Amino acid sequence: MKLQKHKEALKAAFPYTIPVLTGYLLLGAAFGILMDSKGYSLIWVIFVSLFVYAGSMQFVAVGLVASGFHPINAMIMTLMVNARHLFYGIATLPKFKGLGKKKWYLIHGLTDETFSILSSIKEPKHVDRSLFLFYITLLDHIYWVTGSALGSVLGNFIPFDTRGLDFVLTALFVVVFIEQLLSKKSHLPEIIGAGSAILCRLVFGAESFLIPTMLLILVLVTVFRKQLEGGS
Repeated sequence: MKLQKHKEALKAAFPYTIPVLTGYLLLGAAFGILMDSKGYSLIWVIFVSLFVYAGSMQFVAVGLVASGFHPINAMIMTLMVNARHLFYGIATLPKFKGLGKKKWYLIHGLTDETFSILSSIKEPKHVDRSLFLFYITLLDHIYWVTGSALGSVLGNFIPFDTRGLDFVLTALFVVVFIEQLLSKKSHLPEIIGAGSAILCRLVFGAESFLIPTMLLILVLVTVFRKQLEGGS
């Protein structure tokens, strides 16, 4: 019976992750190729993709580590690049409530694309809810690790020009943003996010606008919480 529940949850989760499958294989491969170009072996690529699993920060980390590791600078950069995950965590608190030990892995695996899936679907009634959320997260993670490993292997045999590869995550963010615009009637979250970023960019400049942007978004999300919860 327990095995049957896992099979049902995996079968129900897989179709939702197919778009991420294609994207993560390509994006992960780009990361693997970049790591290989800096002299890091397949083991390091898999290790980072398993335990760091931070998408854009992994691309940034390639340059950080290659130029000499500075813990404080790395911590600040990580906070700036991945600060948006603070909002993902707040938004998914109700969804992850009561999931027991699975919650800790779901938190670790909450990437932009996984968050997009989890926040826009309804769990099938005939499937164990915790297992359904778990397998969506696990499948996306597997896609990323697999893509990274393939990129590392290919990088050993095929010469690649790595210029521009670090832009692929930015391109994916744009695709996710457009998908959110098209799938929802209310565009208040997108307006808050984009408007805050543009305003803080103009006020604080390109080097210092990320953290003020996150703080402003937090304030606006709190102020317009009822409207955001009622939008669809």
